[in-house]
Amino acid sequence: MPLCISKPNTLPFHFKFAKTQATEMTRECARRYPEFPVPVLLGLTVITILLSSFSPVVGSRPWSHIKETNGSDLIFGGSKKYEGSSEFVHLRYHMGPVLTANITVHIIWYGTWQKNQKKIIREFVNSISAVDARHPSVSGWWKTVQLYTDQTGANISRTVRLGEEKNDRFYSHGKSLTRLSIQSVIKSAVTARSRPLPINPKSGLYLLLTSDDVYVQDFCRSVCGFHYFTFPSIVGYTLPYAWIGNSAKLCPGQCAYPFAVPDILPGLKPLKSPNGDIGVDGMISVIGHEMAELATNPLVNAWYAGPDPVAPVEIADLCEGIYGTGGGGSYMGQLLNDHDGATYNMNGIRRRYLIQWIWNHIVNYCTGPNALDQ
Repeated sequence: MPLCISKPNTLPFHFKFAKTQATEMTRECARRYPEFPVPVLLGLTVITILLSSFSPVVGSRPWSHIKETNGSDLIFGGSKKYEGSSEFVHLRYHMGPVLTANITVHIIWYGTWQKNQKKIIREFVNSISAVDARHPSVSGWWKTVQLYTDQTGANISRTVRLGEEKNDRFYSHGKSLTRLSIQSVIKSAVTARSRPLPINPKSGLYLLLTSDDVYVQDFCRSVCGFHYFTFPSIVGYTLPYAWIGNSAKLCPGQCAYPFAVPDILPGLKPLKSPNGDIGVDGMISVIGHEMAELATNPLVNAWYAGPDPVAPVEIADLCEGIYGTGGGGSYMGQLLNDHDGATYNMNGIRRRYLIQWIWNHIVNYCTGPNALDQ
């Protein structure tokens, strides 16, 4: 059922689905809450549509499954997105490019980062192609991404390597960034006089990672990360990129769940993070979410569900909140614990990580290498 943005104690309508659901939402709210005048409801509808006019593809919110409903439920007829639920999902290929060439990940470290924090993230990226890692592995998780193809039948590359990195420790664009100023940060990195990042529009992924003292537009309110592509008018090139923020100081309960819990659940105890850094461990799943979607939908015209390319529902969106067998609703699924009591579901080269599952379009449900039936 549509969510009403005008009634107290209801969840705000997710702007990703504004265009397709605004009219239906207005009618439903008018029926259920006749005390609100029609002009007010229409005005709210217009505002919602305007909010969606420029919208990089919204990334994961690790805690989204604990809400009453998720945004994609509005499109898929109220499906709860359990791992085996496929009745309402219509993921389609829209003929755009996917990353079939060997993928190179270039990282921009914006703000102040500790050496160990960088090491955790680097090892995650390097683990994607580490086929000798212990099962269940990060590379096993990436095999689901590899199932996706372009119009020639070529699969997404299994090779993902860490490329060049750029440090922006002096906050060259300030500590508060808008969505567009993120592209300016990327421009500064690829046009720097000293050691600029390589320009690789065909097989490069650009990750802008902001430290825990940097606020990005909509961070903590509706997103923990998002992906899109840079505008030639700003950067000079069309480059697939993603932004992910460290939420340790600003909103760990929203973006580092389950290693921190939201204030709305005071009785819930957080789980122990596998690498001892709740901000970075929380980022890992969001980074994986964005990389999977960048590989399968780099220019927002390849693999997605839903009727509108401005608000696509992508392969990781379909599995928000699912990390193991049985996941869905308010349950994350079957997870693993190490000897120190830390929670994880996948092994990397030398570390362990908790990473959200992704949609497998062959079997039509969310999958991961830690599934109990594999």
